[in-house]
Amino acid sequence: MSDLSAPHRAAAVAAAQDDDGAPRLLLVDDEPQNLQLLKRVLEADYRLSFARSGPEALQRAREVAPRLILPDVMMPGMSGHDVLRALKADAATASIPVLFCTALGQEEDESFGLTLGAVDYITKPISPPVLRARVRTHLALVQRQELERTRLEVIRRLGRAAEFKDNETGRHVIRMSHYSRLIAEALGASAAFCDRILAAAPMHDVGKIGIPDAVLLKPGKLDDAEWAIMREHPRIGAEIIGDDPSPLLQAARRIALEHHEKWDGSGYPQGLRGEAISVEARIVAVGDVFDALTSVRPYKPAWPIERALDFLREQSGRHFWPDAVTAFESRLEEALAIRDRWRDESP
Repeated sequence: MSDLSAPHRAAAVAAAQDDDGAPRLLLVDDEPQNLQLLKRVLEADYRLSFARSGPEALQRAREVAPRLILPDVMMPGMSGHDVLRALKADAATASIPVLFCTALGQEEDESFGLTLGAVDYITKPISPPVLRARVRTHLALVQRQELERTRLEVIRRLGRAAEFKDNETGRHVIRMSHYSRLIAEALGASAAFCDRILAAAPMHDVGKIGIPDAVLLKPGKLDDAEWAIMREHPRIGAEIIGDDPSPLLQAARRIALEHHEKWDGSGYPQGLRGEAISVEARIVAVGDVFDALTSVRPYKPAWPIERALDFLREQSGRHFWPDAVTAFESRLEEALAIRDRWRDESP
């Protein structure tokens, strides 16, 4: 027997159908002639579902999982604004964009609807070309947001896959990625850059997937031949990520390839020096090493915070970009809060 209720089965089937065909829209109006007009304008390009009241709209939204909802505002009993509030309050429907189609044309009416969370506002009488254009625009935005969400999720899961092969924990990548964002913020980077480094940093060790377990999990010191194998993981990681044009994946590739490079040129795999190392990799190197030093590993206890900071200071200008070390220390209180929040669980 299925573990999905009938409404959830219907929503799942509808979503699966929409993946293979035209996007589904939910049109909501208490006047049949208005629904007929919307139907004539949109039926050639989209799958359409209809509701004649607010409660019916909420039910249909849960059943058919539309990509976009177009409700009237002035409906008896439950207004379009009430519908929007209820949609936002339900986790199953909160992310569905709402485009109001209404006779309320005053600026304050439009402002109020947008404040509640609507993505757009079209006044009646409807202009078919304008309606089609607005619908296309918002569906394109939804698609881009979904692609970005999926890309981020793939990156997170690949980063976690590397951790399954290593002797580190999944919380290591959470901590070091948040440390990296703190450093970027302290350096004055844009919000977009800071978000990107937070998302890309977990991919830094994805190349360890390609390292044999006999080397990766060896409890003792690696010999020269084993170190030569281990030092290939940055190149392997860059190959796994590939050369996608996405700024996020480009940043992840640079981090994976260069996070073991050192400011003085003594790192690997390319022996890059100073500003030849990407900014993302210079930042991640500090966050990664600080977390490794202050965490328990099978081969060492956790270092005290002050000892780890002394190491960063000592290696500033040698291993690490001096500006990144200074930036990290300036946000140390927040870094320690991250460390406490994402502390490793006891065995």
